[in-house]
Amino acid sequence: MLINFFMTLKQERLPVSFTELFSLLECLKQNVIFANVEDFYYLSRMCFVKDEKNFDKFDIAFGKYFENVDAINELAMYQIPDDWLRKQMESMLSDEEKAKIEALGGLEELMEEFRKRMEEQKKRHEGGNKWVGTGGTSPFGAYGYNPEGIRIGQEGGRNGSAVKVWDKRNYRDLDDSVEIGTRNIKMALRRLRKFARTGAAEELDISDTISSTAKNAGLLDIKMVPERHNSVKVLLFFDVGGSMDPHVKLCEELFSAARTEFKHLKYFYFHNFIYESVWSKSIRRHAETTSTFDILHKYSKDYKVIFVGDATMAPYEVTHVGGSIEHYNDEAGAVWIKRLTDVFDNVVWINPTPKDFWEHSYSIEVVRELVEDRMFPLSVKGLEEAMTLLTK
Repeated sequence: MLINFFMTLKQERLPVSFTELFSLLECLKQNVIFANVEDFYYLSRMCFVKDEKNFDKFDIAFGKYFENVDAINELAMYQIPDDWLRKQMESMLSDEEKAKIEALGGLEELMEEFRKRMEEQKKRHEGGNKWVGTGGTSPFGAYGYNPEGIRIGQEGGRNGSAVKVWDKRNYRDLDDSVEIGTRNIKMALRRLRKFARTGAAEELDISDTISSTAKNAGLLDIKMVPERHNSVKVLLFFDVGGSMDPHVKLCEELFSAARTEFKHLKYFYFHNFIYESVWSKSIRRHAETTSTFDILHKYSKDYKVIFVGDATMAPYEVTHVGGSIEHYNDEAGAVWIKRLTDVFDNVVWINPTPKDFWEHSYSIEVVRELVEDRMFPLSVKGLEEAMTLLTK
């Protein structure tokens, strides 16, 4: 059973190994849980999922494999002592409910009938009025309508509001393939870090203070160091207008996160593709532009360059002189992108268009080739991969 469950997790592309499977088996061997599907869900998730971004994939796999498991395993039911079950039922029933049970011939008769049906039943049952299962009018099971019955394996019935925890999928927004919010973008951008200490010594150096105090015969010797900060320098280019309009909110979140995470950040805008000039204020885009040549000569090669755009346009806008739809460009966009990749060692292109659609756009394939296949989707996983590449 657990082997098939393990293979289902693999099919949903969870990074699981036999090490996690053996951990789960050891927990079961030690009776950490017993005969409870919900407890097994939490235990197996704890064993198999090491990163919260995979919670959603795990829930999908668990629901797919255990979609028909609504009751405690039959074999486990046979191990429940009759007197224990009887006492539990009596303590939970109201006087009115006890009176209704008497209408069936009393608790003893109900228990005897329950035992007989469990022995006769060989598979899961749903609907009907005899077998132990779900959705019927038998006095045994759950999700049924008989007022005098035994509920098996459920904390709530059909008339309640129970929802299996793995079907709720509370963590669906943590999937690394979905579009993301500012917080998750920040977490992904933090992979692009290079810390340095510069400026005035304003931060307490605990390790050095302890060491110096010990060497000073116990007399306090405070040591200070400059504040530690991310020294990475970033050039960020955003495509704006036209086909990028549906992605404005996502790009705003990325821009907000980038301004928070990178102290040395310079940003510019372009439309469709980069040519001889860009701008930093769209309201003044025709009056105040920045020469792309100036960018090439002003910023050092250790700047990390990030383009954000859907790369969706007519192919001639990239490959031909005069291809721009807004002005006459003396040199093709491909020439300018080549100059940028020659000067800066670390260049990536972030594309908000889902990756599954890239192969259907010729212009995306052209741009992807120009940036040497360093194009990534605007998702948590895509940003993480892009930031990892930029650190190399």
